[in-house]
Amino acid sequence: MKESTLQKWEKIGHIYQPDGRTPWLHSHAQLPVADHIDGDLYRVYFAGRTAEQRSHIGYVELDITDPKNILKVAEHPVLVPGPIGFFDEHGVFPASIVTHEGRKHLYYIGWNQGCKQPLFYANIGLAVSNDGGVTFEKWSKAPVMARSEHDPCLVTSPHVFIDDDIWRMTYVSGTGWEESDGQLKSFYHIKYAESTDGIQWLRDGRIAIDYRDAKETNIARSWVIRGEDGYRMWYSYVYDGTPYRIGYAESDDCLTWTRKDYEAGIAPSATGFDSEMICYPNVVVHDGVLYMFYNGNRFGQDGFGLARAVE
Repeated sequence: MKESTLQKWEKIGHIYQPDGRTPWLHSHAQLPVADHIDGDLYRVYFAGRTAEQRSHIGYVELDITDPKNILKVAEHPVLVPGPIGFFDEHGVFPASIVTHEGRKHLYYIGWNQGCKQPLFYANIGLAVSNDGGVTFEKWSKAPVMARSEHDPCLVTSPHVFIDDDIWRMTYVSGTGWEESDGQLKSFYHIKYAESTDGIQWLRDGRIAIDYRDAKETNIARSWVIRGEDGYRMWYSYVYDGTPYRIGYAESDDCLTWTRKDYEAGIAPSATGFDSEMICYPNVVVHDGVLYMFYNGNRFGQDGFGLARAVE
């Protein structure tokens, strides 16, 4: 990969905030996933929460050249939590979408509440759409990727994309929990898996983005873009107790990554919905320009924003 230059992002602003118009959209528009529909039109999926904090997946549609003008808000969720005892009983969150052979594959997070707050369990599910992403059906009652020897606590937030004939995935892997003074603290970082069909995934514990040192606890929601010079990744991280910031890394082969967080080029604002935290980047390329959808304070309780890369 060629030597990178410091990237800069211009914040377009706070794009969407849920207004409680329906029970599944009582709060939050968490983990935005933008899917290109046609021309300048994008459908942005996200997780909205009920008053009981159960997450459902819905969407808004917007023109990326005029994104604050929301064209449509889904009346009903496209994916709902599973029955009692299932891996997605307590909530579903979108992670990434792959269009393949005329169908859209939505990789999603299924969540279960642990016996003690904030303990939770997460696995990766798959839903498929045959109508261009308006409706989805779950591929299976079970996850397509669950906890394993390599991921003992949780697997979540996969970014899946097809790279030539390889389905690549970077995902969040839980490595442990610690209890101190009665409080639980989670630890997770980013690992790598791959597949030939998007269903059966091979993983061997390969770490893509590791903890810098003992002060880093959580590395979350990665997003990878392949360019002419290699691969670029954006992700969220918590270091030394500071709320989420967005990090950045580069790779020649999508396997070995070099962290360059100082080149991320985006940080919390002085005021507003992203003044305390900035997290969960989703990067798309439109007309040769990079756009980043992201969440702000309180993990997306107030919705999501949009930024554009500038020279």
